[in-house]
Amino acid sequence: MQPDAKEAPYPPQRPLEWGQINFLHTTDTHGWLEGHIKEENYGADWGDFVSFVAAMKQKAEDLKVDLLLIDTGDLHDGAGLSDATDPNGQLSNPIFQNIDYDLLTIGNHELYVTEIAYEHFNQFAKVYGDRYLTSNVQILNPANGQFEYIGKQYRYFTTERGMRIMSFGFIFDFDKNSNVSKVIKADDVIKEQWFQDALNLTPVIDLFVIIGHNAARTTDKTSTMGKYFRAIREKYPYTPIQVFGGHTHQRDFVVYDNKATALESGRYCETLGWLSITGFNEYQVEPPKTVPLASRPAKRVEGADRDSSLPESDSPSSLLYSRRYLDWNRLTFAYHADGSQDTDFDTQQGKAVTAMITGVRNQLNLTKVLGCAPRTYCISCKPFGEEGSIYKVLEEAMAKVVVNEERKDKPRIIFTNTGNIRFDLVQGPFTYDDSFIVSPFENTFKYIKDVPWDEAKTVLATMNAGPYQKRSLDLSTRDFHFTPLTFVDQEECLDPPVIHDSLRKRGEPNSGLVRRSDYDPTPGYVTKDDFGEDGDDTPHVNITTYELPNDVQANASFPTDGSDPDKVDVIYVSFIEKYVIDALNKVGGKYSSKDSSLYLPESFKSNQVMPKFAELEWQANINNCPVGKGVGYDKRKA
Repeated sequence: MQPDAKEAPYPPQRPLEWGQINFLHTTDTHGWLEGHIKEENYGADWGDFVSFVAAMKQKAEDLKVDLLLIDTGDLHDGAGLSDATDPNGQLSNPIFQNIDYDLLTIGNHELYVTEIAYEHFNQFAKVYGDRYLTSNVQILNPANGQFEYIGKQYRYFTTERGMRIMSFGFIFDFDKNSNVSKVIKADDVIKEQWFQDALNLTPVIDLFVIIGHNAARTTDKTSTMGKYFRAIREKYPYTPIQVFGGHTHQRDFVVYDNKATALESGRYCETLGWLSITGFNEYQVEPPKTVPLASRPAKRVEGADRDSSLPESDSPSSLLYSRRYLDWNRLTFAYHADGSQDTDFDTQQGKAVTAMITGVRNQLNLTKVLGCAPRTYCISCKPFGEEGSIYKVLEEAMAKVVVNEERKDKPRIIFTNTGNIRFDLVQGPFTYDDSFIVSPFENTFKYIKDVPWDEAKTVLATMNAGPYQKRSLDLSTRDFHFTPLTFVDQEECLDPPVIHDSLRKRGEPNSGLVRRSDYDPTPGYVTKDDFGEDGDDTPHVNITTYELPNDVQANASFPTDGSDPDKVDVIYVSFIEKYVIDALNKVGGKYSSKDSSLYLPESFKSNQVMPKFAELEWQANINNCPVGKGVGYDKRKA
């Protein structure tokens, strides 16, 4: 753990169930390798994970079973450790590479920026060799002018215990990549000769492992996993298929048929996925006898939805499964590392990685304190606009900070999209790192001056009644510094929107299936998937989530007598210019982008609003700033 991180208050309540083959799965880490410094449920860092992997590998060796490590992409664009460098990931990728993954694939955030795409082609892919699978992603090789696969198209290998696996790695049909890369659509991939040849490579395949930065649940509108599954199942109707997905930031487990399931393991180093399978009759490995075993057939619980487009296997299956979503903290890792005590948990490599993270944080000045947040402000755990909603304080910040000195006395309204906030802000020190985490996007502030109030006052309602606001990316930009992220932009084909099942599942009613113990459950994930409601490794109470509008409005320099102004300056982040102008024109305005200009210098971006506000307004207790418990705690019963 990092020196300023918090430990979890209680451990899991039950051991993991093992099988003949077992998997640890990470996805969408987005640079959070330091862990969540102010959130106790997710306080482990990458060094703790390195130590945990070593312990689990040793346990698998002792049990004489296989354990494979999987990652399904998106390594940066999310926290300062990865994003305070140019290009992003320059210092975080070497830290990530301390895990000796068996299979990895690429995410969309590795493809937006040319420099980053080439880094993965020239360096990252070389570290992992034939284990880095980019089955439908190519890049222009400047050495020969030809498009080549960034990694390998497939991997056929035999595990330590003799299981013969064929694996592919597929990103969804992503189309916002830099023009030096090429994403081949699923409909085309399954027709290509190399794919057919790979399926015909050998008649001896014990298990297909499909990994992808691609929604595990095939009914998700971005997912192409169903297409690959159908293509393989058509040729191999009886062979088990295991899918590992990513991109939607959800905890999820999906049953495709009685010999095929899919796991997705969350986001941001909040979740470590665990999957075990046993019942391979032709696999010469005995199920372990000294630990709990996977015990559930691939059968959906009552009420779980099924994708009717997927084929059903018509043969019986002896396979039994277990899945678990582990909270990313040291107490969880130590608990499952064969009951190790915390003092014995660390390996030398793990401690070295923790020290490396601390050094990089200091090198990048990520721990510099800009202010002291007086309470926790969340994206969706409070009704929009209430105290504790981050958008309430964002309104205050924009009114205070977004000021053109030459027009500061002019009444003004300031708009931003709600997605301009990317993550919750926990009470405590507001650091340079938090400026990347909370509001990273580099939009400029533009305005149309002297707009009649009768027109301007309708803009917010009009925009909030409209559709999600999709970003048109300028791929010529050298370094986006988060700009293309659409967890903010609310364009699901790039990233999930702010209100998404991944957050709603943190608010599902607790199933009560985990036995009671001597602890007070903390707010956190309560997940429901195709196996039911017992997948979360550590029991939590639900965090209520509330819907968000598209946009937020702040008012400043209005008449002090409470009357309406005659005219106002309409200010907005550049990303939503089209929507602001369209809204004005719906009530009789005749505006275009030619009527707008920069309200503040181009060097002042939207990601500077919250840091500047912290420096101005959050200086109380800055040298002794108390850290809160996190999101959801203030709604708990005493």
